[in-house]
Amino acid sequence: FFFFSAIPIKMAESKEIDGICEQVGKVEVSDSKPNPALKLPIPGQRNILITSALPYVNNVPHLGNIIGCVLSADCYARFCRSRGHNCIYVCGTDEYGTATETKALEEGLTCQEICDKYHAIHREIYEWFDIAFDKFGRTPTSQQTQIAQDIFWKNENNGNLAEQEMQQLYSEKLEMFLADRYVVGICPKCKYEDARGDQCDACGNLLNPTELINAKCKFSGTTPVVRSTKHLFLDLPKLSDQLQAYIDNTSRLGGWTNNCLQVTNAWMRDGLKLRCITRDLKWGTPVPKEGFTNKVFYVWFDAPIGYISITANYTDEWEQWWKNPKDVELVQFMGKDNVPFHTVIFPASLIGTGEQWTMMKNISVTEYLNYEGGKFSKSRGTGVFGNDAKETGIPVEVWRYYLLSIRPELSDTDFKWTDLAAKCNTELLANLGNFVNRALMFVAKFFEGKVPIPTESGLDAVRELGAAIAPKVEEYLAAMEKIKIKEGIRLAMAISADGNKFLQDNKPWVAVKTDKDLCATLVAGGGGLV
Repeated sequence: FFFFSAIPIKMAESKEIDGICEQVGKVEVSDSKPNPALKLPIPGQRNILITSALPYVNNVPHLGNIIGCVLSADCYARFCRSRGHNCIYVCGTDEYGTATETKALEEGLTCQEICDKYHAIHREIYEWFDIAFDKFGRTPTSQQTQIAQDIFWKNENNGNLAEQEMQQLYSEKLEMFLADRYVVGICPKCKYEDARGDQCDACGNLLNPTELINAKCKFSGTTPVVRSTKHLFLDLPKLSDQLQAYIDNTSRLGGWTNNCLQVTNAWMRDGLKLRCITRDLKWGTPVPKEGFTNKVFYVWFDAPIGYISITANYTDEWEQWWKNPKDVELVQFMGKDNVPFHTVIFPASLIGTGEQWTMMKNISVTEYLNYEGGKFSKSRGTGVFGNDAKETGIPVEVWRYYLLSIRPELSDTDFKWTDLAAKCNTELLANLGNFVNRALMFVAKFFEGKVPIPTESGLDAVRELGAAIAPKVEEYLAAMEKIKIKEGIRLAMAISADGNKFLQDNKPWVAVKTDKDLCATLVAGGGGLV
């Protein structure tokens, strides 16, 4: 079963912000390492490219982050491998953008130092959680720059980009334009008082900083002024017909989750607008166009390209995975707040190149995992974070099982310590652990550690067991193919319960004293089910 295996910010001067954001070209990370287990698509086989949303490098992941992306994708990747499919699972840290600059200011480090620090933390946590990536990379690489700029130029040459002046908030104290996340204020839609300039965490709506009520600079605490600045926009209205055709076809064939469809359809129904893809920042992929070279790409144009560049760090023949829609299925995992960037902006960027990209076929989107009725919060000390789980002494298999069993697939779910203990005792110990322990103990005790060859004696009982579990196995396979992991776990536990009943009803510990052939068949049946 595949389940095993807000901090206060000091007042900042503009020179401090300059200091933490060295020129990207000088600090690109080398992420190329030899991989003896390199896999490429095989014609005629089922080739599956699995990604999970790139975690921000500016924090320690909590359990909601882990189950929402990397653990769910790992479970599905293990299932695919067990079925003999040719698949790779790629992920990595998202290291560009405002969030990194903000964290660097908080900790008094450079952006590169922050990225190195938290990339190592993420890697260590995922290794402890036994996440079996084929490649876990990062975004500040030469491959990221090359591929992102190539996608940009192809959209530019195809007439899919527009230049526009936009009103942007400017800090007179810091003498700089403020990135979206450098601004906080009241959400104009739900009146949440701590909305960011790019998105309101309370209602989920995407925002422009100029829409905020009573906007303040996050660094200086002063009220910014509005000034004009020129930016580049992706012409989503021009691409909307092709994008709608892709969404209609793929969501029907690939089986997108309902929460994903609701968000995507709402975006399309409301009408697509020009989407700004550049920012007045220093920490990011440089915009190569003349007149804009002092800007970087907006993180949500740039970040999804990280899946591609991380694959390019996995193999120089990355196009066999990413420009091969005939032979490769792309399956993506993420939380619901990432949906529109993966179902609208990213595919539109690829469609706009005019090339044949491997586009997402299936997407598995989770709701939120809460903690004891509230939200996870590092600053308030609420919740369990990846490093905390490691320090509890609870085996990683228990964490994996519990998180997957409460995976928020259809609605928000709640982490509870009492529930963790109950599932450990009643499901892992009393059901699965009891069955596996007894079945293998009989093999070790009665047959010198070798599963015996069954005889005619007792075959009827084994056939009854097979008849009981066969439909459950089929249902299990169907559930996992559809990435209904909670249902898969329920069925796996039902199969284990059938195994326990088989042993309890047929009592091989009694048969060994009177009928060794019967005992051999019963023990072989239990051992075979394990």
